[in-house]
Amino acid sequence: MKKRKKASNINFILFLTGRMVSDTGTSVQLVIVPLYIIDAGGSASTVGLFSFLSILPALLIFPLAGVLGDRVNRKTIMVVTDIISAGVILVLASLSYMGRMNIAMLLTVQIIISLLNGLFDPATRGMLPQLVDQDELTRVNSKVATAKSISLLVGPVIGTLLYTKFGITMVFFVNGLSFLLSGASETLIGYVHAKRKAEEGISGVIKDLSDGFKFIANNKTILKLCFFFLVTYFFAQPIFGVVLPLFFKTELNYGDTQYGYLQMAVITGMLLASILVGIIFGKEKDAVKPLKFGCIMLAVNMLAFSLLTFPCSLSLLGNGSTLYFTLLAAVLCLFSGANIFISVPIQTYLQKETPEEFMSRVFSVVGMISKIGIPFGALAYGIILDRANLHMTVLVSALFMVCILSSFLTSILKDKGFS
Repeated sequence: MKKRKKASNINFILFLTGRMVSDTGTSVQLVIVPLYIIDAGGSASTVGLFSFLSILPALLIFPLAGVLGDRVNRKTIMVVTDIISAGVILVLASLSYMGRMNIAMLLTVQIIISLLNGLFDPATRGMLPQLVDQDELTRVNSKVATAKSISLLVGPVIGTLLYTKFGITMVFFVNGLSFLLSGASETLIGYVHAKRKAEEGISGVIKDLSDGFKFIANNKTILKLCFFFLVTYFFAQPIFGVVLPLFFKTELNYGDTQYGYLQMAVITGMLLASILVGIIFGKEKDAVKPLKFGCIMLAVNMLAFSLLTFPCSLSLLGNGSTLYFTLLAAVLCLFSGANIFISVPIQTYLQKETPEEFMSRVFSVVGMISKIGIPFGALAYGIILDRANLHMTVLVSALFMVCILSSFLTSILKDKGFS
């Protein structure tokens, strides 16, 4: 028993190391490339296109990636996608060193990396439940989320230092090496793929896709979770990517340094929540308590943020004051942390309730449905904010989210299958 536990711990450490290294490299590139595009004479629309291409290809390939993840050895998928990513980025580093790189190449490479990430993600999520005990899933998912938050925190710092001192070539070189190290770590994981019978050819792939969608369609709880994630990503996530920078630049009297501090507060909230969800709820047998806590936390802090955007709040607390900045940073910290308290228990539930043969397909479809709300939510916010007051837009969104969260919690608490 002790040997099995030790092997499980080693496998998880190798898994976590691989994810953390590649996540850090990805974070470096996503933060620095937009700066390079601007420095190279690119427009704001080019930066927007880069961000769009960082998400959309992965979402489009998610369903196919789920089928692949349930058919092929998941460890092999992880290793191969990391090695190919390393090769593509190191080629880009070489072209940059020779002075032959251009923005079109950057965008093309980003499409390739996004597609590879779309293949990588469902495989890793489907593989994790086979590496650890079921009772440890909440705590383990908490550690994975913590590592992700650390990567998001460390990546921009490393990227900025490399770009400032050595230029974009070194950024690509280090990122390529990070994927190589990630792949090397993953090859050491002790994982046995459970083979299953599957029809060959296109008809077999279509059948697998159909079976995956049917499994989700027949599970009312998973359908509720998909809808909930879609709405949450649509209304809540653009607050950080669209509303906050617009509000900061047009309404607040602070410098760019303070904006960096706010971004650190957002990531710190994710990091602290990732740690706390494992400490507070790691021994819980069901996911209801952390989910309920996260929903209440999200509702309260989205409302708090909306109130802080009102002109009367700026006047009362002092636009440009330390007091206002501290309150704003605290609310953003708790706001981002609330998302972790929601996502970790839901991910744990999905891992426990999904049969191993459907694992990658379920996570790929749930991921596609959930994350498709991000670009469309950002687009909707952008269109509305061109025509309406920011504070009223955010307040209406916050009130709508409160209604959705209340309805969702009421429905989930009545659902005896959610545990």
